[in-house]
Amino acid sequence: GKKSNRVIADGSSTVFPITAAAAEEFGKKNPGIQVTVGISGTGGGFKKFCNNETDISNASRFISDEEQKTCAKNQIEFIELPIAYDGIAVVVHKDNNWINELSVADLKKIFQRSDFAVKWKDVNPAWSADEIKLFVPGQDSGTFDYFAEEIVKKKDNFRQKDVQFSEDDNTIVTGVSGNKGAIGFFGIAYYE
Repeated sequence: GKKSNRVIADGSSTVFPITAAAAEEFGKKNPGIQVTVGISGTGGGFKKFCNNETDISNASRFISDEEQKTCAKNQIEFIELPIAYDGIAVVVHKDNNWINELSVADLKKIFQRSDFAVKWKDVNPAWSADEIKLFVPGQDSGTFDYFAEEIVKKKDNFRQKDVQFSEDDNTIVTGVSGNKGAIGFFGIAYYE
């Protein structure tokens, strides 16, 4: 392949901390090579990778058949290398004192596209009348893909109304911590 003094990685915000740490260590041993790490979500990272814009694609899911076809069409060969398994943290505001646990059925009522819960009492009559505010990963995110698949069975079934989507996990944290009725989710490593 071509020699370069740059390595470009992009993709999942969940994988970002691991890649950033690896890039820092690599930089210490290889000071002549510049490593940049972007966060455009798993899907956004694969788009760039399959268009030969990046060297490494960080992903919180496996590459899709469609993405593999795009890579093949553009003569991009790759090695898929799982490095870790991650969980998803579902979070609410620290002053939310009515929830002790949420079932998958509860989450479905909140996150489904139609007939969704508007207020917390719509999920459980014993809960607050506060409006539910959603702060979630962007739809290019592998974390979003997985959550949508597990909770509402496919991306097309995911709620679109009154949802703040972001590829930046910190935006989700800020949103949830700024609103008592909020709920959000992101990789558990970011929560830790």
